[in-house]
Amino acid sequence: MLRHLLQMPSLKLALTLSIALFARLAQAAPSFAELDRRDSPSGYLARLLVNETAFPGERGFLSEADSKGSMLAVLWVLHARIQHIPQGYRQVQIAGVRSSNIIDVITGAGGKRQCEGFYLNAAGKFVAAPRVEERIDNLLSIANRGDKPGRFAGLLNYAQGLSRAYLKEGIEGADRFAGLKRVGKTEVTGRAYSWMTDVGSYHPGGNFVAIPSPQDGSLAGNRFFTLRKVPK
Repeated sequence: MLRHLLQMPSLKLALTLSIALFARLAQAAPSFAELDRRDSPSGYLARLLVNETAFPGERGFLSEADSKGSMLAVLWVLHARIQHIPQGYRQVQIAGVRSSNIIDVITGAGGKRQCEGFYLNAAGKFVAAPRVEERIDNLLSIANRGDKPGRFAGLLNYAQGLSRAYLKEGIEGADRFAGLKRVGKTEVTGRAYSWMTDVGSYHPGGNFVAIPSPQDGSLAGNRFFTLRKVPK
C-alpha cells in the first residue's frame, strides 16, 4: 500500500518539496563557532587553549572574561618557554625540549608530554586524546544551538582567533605576569612558565613558584607558576 501511495503524483511532489526544504534549512542553520582542522597547527593550538579552560557549568568557571584571560595566559606560558628563557635556566629545563616550534613545546619529546592529552602518535603526528576531542565536540554542539551566539561560541571563537593570530603574527595581548618580581619573600623571574589544575596539592616542583590569587595566579580553574630568580 505504501508503494501505491508513493506513486501518487501529489504525494510524490509534497515529499520531494519536504526533502528539499529540510535540506535547505539544514544548510541555512547558523554556525556560531568552529575550530580549524584538528590536524592543522592553528586547530591543534586552539584545542589546547579550549581544553585547558573552564567553560560555563564546569568547575573553576567564573566568567567569560576570566576564561579568556586564562587562555591568553596559557598561550603566554607556551610563548615564554620559547622566547623568554630566564638567565640561569635552559629551555630544556623548563619546556622539556629545545625547539622554537610551539607544537613541539605542547607535545614534548621522548615520550614526555608537556600538556596532558596532547602528544605525538606512533606516526609522529600531533594528536589529542579521544577524551579531549569528545569534550570539544560537545562544546561546539552547545555553542551552535539556538538562534544566536552565546558564551560558548564566544570562548571557542576567541581560542581560535588567538591561535590563528599567534601563528601568523605573534602573540596578542599583554602578559599579566611579565612584571612580577616577588612572590612573598621569594624573588622571581616574572612571567609564568607552567600551569596546573588549581588544586592545592598540584605543583610542578623544582624552581617553580605558585603565583597567589591576589596576584592573579588563579584563572578559570588553573594555577599559574613563575620561576625563582635564582635557581636552587
